[in-house]
Amino acid sequence: MRAKLTLLSALSVGFLGGVLAAGCQTYDFEPVEPLALSQTTETRRIEARERKPNLMLLVDTSGSMTYPVDQTDPDCKSGTSICGITSNVPCNTAVCPTRWSSLQEAMQDFLASSGSLARIGLITYPEPPSSDNGGDYCVASDHVSIDLPPAELEDDDTLQVNAQSVRDYLLSIKNSSSSEGDVTPTGGTPTSSSLQYVGTLASMQSTDRADFVLLLTDGLPNCNGSHPTPYPNSGCFCTVGSNCTGAEEIGCLDDVVSVNAVNALRTKEIKTIVIGFGADFDIGSDPNSNGARGAMTLNAMAEAGGFARTCSEDADCGTGDTCDTAAKLCTRRFYKATNKDELVTALRQISEKVGVGDPCLLRFDPLQIPSSQDLVVVFVNGERLDAGPDSWSLTDDGIQFAGATCTSIQNSTPANPVDIEVRAIQTR
Repeated sequence: MRAKLTLLSALSVGFLGGVLAAGCQTYDFEPVEPLALSQTTETRRIEARERKPNLMLLVDTSGSMTYPVDQTDPDCKSGTSICGITSNVPCNTAVCPTRWSSLQEAMQDFLASSGSLARIGLITYPEPPSSDNGGDYCVASDHVSIDLPPAELEDDDTLQVNAQSVRDYLLSIKNSSSSEGDVTPTGGTPTSSSLQYVGTLASMQSTDRADFVLLLTDGLPNCNGSHPTPYPNSGCFCTVGSNCTGAEEIGCLDDVVSVNAVNALRTKEIKTIVIGFGADFDIGSDPNSNGARGAMTLNAMAEAGGFARTCSEDADCGTGDTCDTAAKLCTRRFYKATNKDELVTALRQISEKVGVGDPCLLRFDPLQIPSSQDLVVVFVNGERLDAGPDSWSLTDDGIQFAGATCTSIQNSTPANPVDIEVRAIQTR
């Protein structure tokens, strides 16, 4: 406690306005607003073999997933008609890839190469219209398509088998129907209520491993039958055309409730990873376009979910994006893909962050990294450690342990864990 108080006292001296006298000279300073201070404390119990996370895929199977990836592709057109959109003719995915066929290919790659990085499960939404739900196209998920692996298993063979089941399920959903009983993408985008369903799953509220939901959607969230400002209220941004006549509630952009659903998951320590797939999330020059409103909504969801894209400079965010260096977040907070290759890249980037990482790196929230190593105090198993090449240093990612301290962490076990506490002073 003494060290913390001494640090706080030392910091406070520099923020006092007024007059400072030294010998016979007087120095006048312009009074300034005292700078507020806050303390962040990070605690972590480390076992070298950190448990693999739960990763529930929440995949949008709405009707727009059958749209062509590139609507300008001549192979997707017949005259002025576009397959899957302005024509009743489904796209021939051999020459005109759709969002769904591209997602299937990207997921095959991801699940084959990264299927053992996490305990992967699958939920698709919306529920297909049926006699049981009255043919409703806006029914949220009410069941898990592929469960997480059973009994806390996390060996590579078990995880890869489960990933294969997820792959097979996704491939079973056809881009278009060729026979009775085929399941195809159809319906609206009840994102908020599907996220709420994830929050009811006991399997996603683990106390000894990280929990993630990966939301992959190609459309603006809607289908909220209780939208607070239904059409024609100005608070309704219509997602289904120029107006929402006949869909006064379910056609409105369900942005606020979707962000609230992500926040609710975060309170249960479930992080939400957001991927926007397709061209519906291009901001463009019109702030009231579908693309701009969609991007704003997914940005808010990604930030609320605790998995926004981080950066230290513009190059980290990719072509056409910039880095908010104050927040250390990309201007586009969510992952975006417009075709199969971009989706493969996004999934690879996510897998690198979700997988069990370096046990000797204690990551900080980018918004909470102290500005100086002098503002950090580190305790390992109750003993305070000074910074140095054999103990720890402050990096852009957090606290990096090294030397004998890192070796001790790597040699830890569930029966003999290492307890770490980091106290950091920040301005706010």
